[in-house]
Amino acid sequence: MSARDEPVPGTGTEPPPGERRIPSGVRLLIAALFATSMANRAQLVALGLLVFDVTGRELDLGLLGLAEFVPIFVLAPFAGTLADRYDRRVVFAIGLTIELACTVGFFALARADPTSIVPILGLVLVFGVARSITAPASRALPIDLAPPGMVERVVALRSVAFQSAGIVGPLLAGLLFSLDRSLPFLLSLAGFGFAIGFLRFVPSTGVKRLTGRPGPAQALRDALDGLRFIRRTPVLFGAISLDLFAVLFGGAVALLPAIGEKRLGVDEAAVGLLYSAIGVGALVTAAVLSVRPIRRHVGLVLFGVVAVFGMATIVLGLTTSYAVALVALLVLSGADAVSVFIRATIVPLASPEEMRGRVLAVENVFIGGSNELGALESGLTAALFGLVLAVVLGGVGTLAVVGIGLLAFPALRRVDRFEELRPSD
Repeated sequence: MSARDEPVPGTGTEPPPGERRIPSGVRLLIAALFATSMANRAQLVALGLLVFDVTGRELDLGLLGLAEFVPIFVLAPFAGTLADRYDRRVVFAIGLTIELACTVGFFALARADPTSIVPILGLVLVFGVARSITAPASRALPIDLAPPGMVERVVALRSVAFQSAGIVGPLLAGLLFSLDRSLPFLLSLAGFGFAIGFLRFVPSTGVKRLTGRPGPAQALRDALDGLRFIRRTPVLFGAISLDLFAVLFGGAVALLPAIGEKRLGVDEAAVGLLYSAIGVGALVTAAVLSVRPIRRHVGLVLFGVVAVFGMATIVLGLTTSYAVALVALLVLSGADAVSVFIRATIVPLASPEEMRGRVLAVENVFIGGSNELGALESGLTAALFGLVLAVVLGGVGTLAVVGIGLLAFPALRRVDRFEELRPSD
């Protein structure tokens, strides 16, 4: 039976009323994803504040993003092969263990009152390796465990957990950092530890896995298969490319420590609140989508919300008002949450389950990696042209990406309903 003839998660007959409750294994997995995301978000804020405290230069915030992006870019296709060949729960747990070890190092560096960011960047490189391992496995697992007809609900629930973590993590990180620079890393340690514990009780998915003898040559062939599949699937290629360039130009969030100090005149705790506003906007949007998911004109909605993202970025760059900056971040994050929901639903529906890890790994380069690369772009632009122009140009660039994408990706533009999507051969 071809991939096109196989049952597609999230489509078909809705489960009977008694089976509509999210299974306990999925709920445990969502709890692990919340703890992981909370730890990552808190650590991201703490590292940005720590680096800016040490050097006071926007460019170094960009270098922080580059250090995390490089291993993701290099290793993501091979990490996807691991997620397709081995138990994704085990792959996820191994990556989390490496992340936990790196966090111990960040804690020690923060306690030592560093005068150079070189050791920090070195640990961030290792942390990026761990992230490249965890990303495809952790993103595939909720889809693997979702019962037939419930993928959209599981995606929405995962999004709610992710966005909730985006509020709790940054807010606590900002508050804890104002008390002691090492405290946010203790919070991250707890998050990673809880996530590893939850994973012990997540059941096996039973999905198809890659077969054949493993080895370096086979790993390379497997990775290339994933890349070729995306390239010959216009909807996937369009959605991932759109996100890459939109986030690349719209990476102003990486400059929030500088925006808070130089433009808004606020302290670290207030910067933490700015980060949390991103989570609030996204969480409210995710909650609405869990009740009223997008059902029509999916492609056009995706282009529209990316345009809103670009316009809100321009407002953030121009304002000197803390209240306006908060509102801009709420709008920006809400638009981004809609685009994430659409892509997170498109990708599994358009990918065979035995290739899902590799597809999600490549997507992680474009989505997760592009955040770090966008941070570098914003840092470099700020160093060259100033903080305001860097943010505004990023928003303008995002709007240009939308215009080009509407012409370049007609297959994505024409997607009306998620039910139309099927894995291609």
